[in-house]
Amino acid sequence: MNVSDCVFCKMVAGQIPVTKIYEDEVVLSFLDIGPLSDGHTLVIPKQHFERLHDCSDELLGQVGSCLGKIAKAVSVAMNSDGYNVLCNNGRAAGQLVEHLHFHIIPRSTGDGVFDRWPSYKYQEGKVETIAERIREKL
Repeated sequence: MNVSDCVFCKMVAGQIPVTKIYEDEVVLSFLDIGPLSDGHTLVIPKQHFERLHDCSDELLGQVGSCLGKIAKAVSVAMNSDGYNVLCNNGRAAGQLVEHLHFHIIPRSTGDGVFDRWPSYKYQEGKVETIAERIREKL
């Protein structure tokens, strides 16, 4: 993707208006224009990276250090029972804007958002094989 075409980079540059929640030298946070609940907030690094693993540890630390305080503010302001923090990486995972971003989604008991988690059990012996494949890539 060409960074000049990125909608979030345009927001950082002030070319597209946002309803800001928080901003510093590294991070911009704003209300999602297609919320799943009132107060649904996005947190992005100002620098363009497509996926979580593309970022340096330092940058992730700076973004992560803001997530907790923004999540708390959103949760308290919305009087929520809880909240989700999500980061979709790639189209298959639901990432629609190819700029790293974290969703803070305030939740109320029984709201029906994410009411189904499609979990399953590993077949015997498969869990260790998968774990080993992942460990080899670290």
